[in-house]
Amino acid sequence: MQSIQQVLDTYLRKSGLAKGIAQQQALNLWPEVVGSSIARNTKPEKVEHGVLYIKTKSSTWRQELQLRKRDIIEQLNAAVEHSAIKDIRFI
Repeated sequence: MQSIQQVLDTYLRKSGLAKGIAQQQALNLWPEVVGSSIARNTKPEKVEHGVLYIKTKSSTWRQELQLRKRDIIEQLNAAVEHSAIKDIRFI
């Protein structure tokens, strides 16, 4: 007999909802993944079609985060154990 978690995981995967849940988790885990300094100067806004939109306090932060984008995407996807985030747009 399967556990409830296994049944739920199977359902979410087959229905296509797993990716959306992972994207929402990435949004929620932003402060944890990037650390307190970046989290204080940014605000995760939304995820649409695998693109995470992050509002930054200044153009300087936008530039700095643009340089770190690939690493941040890898860390977020590792945190949610899914390839949920394909790109980040800093606004």
